[in-house]
Amino acid sequence: MTLAIQVLRLVVGMLFFPMFLLNLLGLWRERCKKWFPSFMWRATRIYNKYTASRKRELFSNLQEFAGPSGKLSLLEVGCGTGTNFKFYPPGCRVTCVDPNPNFEKFLFKSVAENRHLQFERFVVAAGEDMSQVDEGSVDVVVCTLVLCSVQSQEKFLREVRRVLRPGGAYFFLEHVADERSTWNFFWQQVLDPAWNLLFAGCNITRESWKNLEQAGFSKLRLQHIQGTLPCPLLKPHIYGYAVK
Repeated sequence: MTLAIQVLRLVVGMLFFPMFLLNLLGLWRERCKKWFPSFMWRATRIYNKYTASRKRELFSNLQEFAGPSGKLSLLEVGCGTGTNFKFYPPGCRVTCVDPNPNFEKFLFKSVAENRHLQFERFVVAAGEDMSQVDEGSVDVVVCTLVLCSVQSQEKFLREVRRVLRPGGAYFFLEHVADERSTWNFFWQQVLDPAWNLLFAGCNITRESWKNLEQAGFSKLRLQHIQGTLPCPLLKPHIYGYAVK
């Protein structure tokens, strides 16, 4: 099976040779960084059509984690185009973090469409180093489709725990690797290197639930689901929340 994966990866590599060559020359990532936000502006709206009911369910208890003031302080990491804004409760104070500054113009389009929120600021930073966000300063951290692309899930989850106040919660919705015995997992392994370059560092073979289980949260509610997305590679998902 491993040999078959390597052979098929070679075939895929030949088909996408120009992309791999540009990456080898150090030219691909920056180009991708520029066009990716425009792609995600469209793609996340399609994604929302398939996941809206799941997101409404997931975010239905966000307000329960509001601090003594009653106003929810929410940090969204890997905010992208702000596609989650419409699911947040009215009056929620939102800070956004994303490593790609080219998302900003799309993010502010979403801010304009969601006047029920109190938008605070956009911070350009990697999720593994959110030093501009104070320790214990937020009630809730939200991430959707983020664990697939961070460089280190362990460092990222440590940062999530650092910025959360005691009793705060981390909400997540992520695509993950399928069960290892499936053909879908086989093709995830074959296509992962090309997928990673095409989609700005996204990985389709990560078993992200394992790092969540070991991250040191006091409570973890996590469910595995098979989504309704048309792309089989992205159907396996996990969602839930973890309490600091």
